[in-house]
Amino acid sequence: MAPSLFRPLATLLALSLLLVPPAQAIKFSLSSYRFPPNKCIWNTAHNGALVIVTANVGPGENQRVDIEIIDSSPQKNVYLSKRGIKAETRLAITTHADGEVGVCFKNFLDKSVSVEKAKNMSRIVDLDVDIGAEAVDYNAIANQESLSGLETEMRKLEGLVKEIVDEMGYLKKREERFADTNISTQQRVQNFAWFTIFSLTGLGVWQIFHLRSFFRRKYLID
Repeated sequence: MAPSLFRPLATLLALSLLLVPPAQAIKFSLSSYRFPPNKCIWNTAHNGALVIVTANVGPGENQRVDIEIIDSSPQKNVYLSKRGIKAETRLAITTHADGEVGVCFKNFLDKSVSVEKAKNMSRIVDLDVDIGAEAVDYNAIANQESLSGLETEMRKLEGLVKEIVDEMGYLKKREERFADTNISTQQRVQNFAWFTIFSLTGLGVWQIFHLRSFFRRKYLID
């Protein structure tokens, strides 16, 4: 019985590793400017997904780091914006659309700092983005609901399965959208081909009558 139970479990875990986007942790230097550009880190997320952003900003005098979380949907949703983050900042949002979620930073330089001194000024940002099941604190849920170890693992598996189902649904919608685009493109190409054929045919007929009329005026033909 044990091998037969663990085999589908292993299959589901393997699928979850392939389909569920992993957590992303990166570390980078954020240069400071009087009018800083956005530096955004993008991650794929589905509609209704929980996103936990943990940003650890290193020390830096006369610099102010702002953070903003947005998405790539046509609505350009802005989930939250926070000014002057320091040390470790933990933020949580729930997405409203399928696409990519961007965590954007700006490092503002104080006006009192000279341009020469500002060239080497920056702050180190350690960013950790957890999405979906990776963002859920199952240990806290287990303590709150008094779950056993097996029940906690099953809850994790339930979250992974839900993400797999959402991912498959998203891929199905994309496939349908691509199929509609392909059919529409084929129809346009076919219409253009028929238009080209009729245009060339009409042009050929017009040339025949035009040349015939020209030759008659020159008395070259009857």
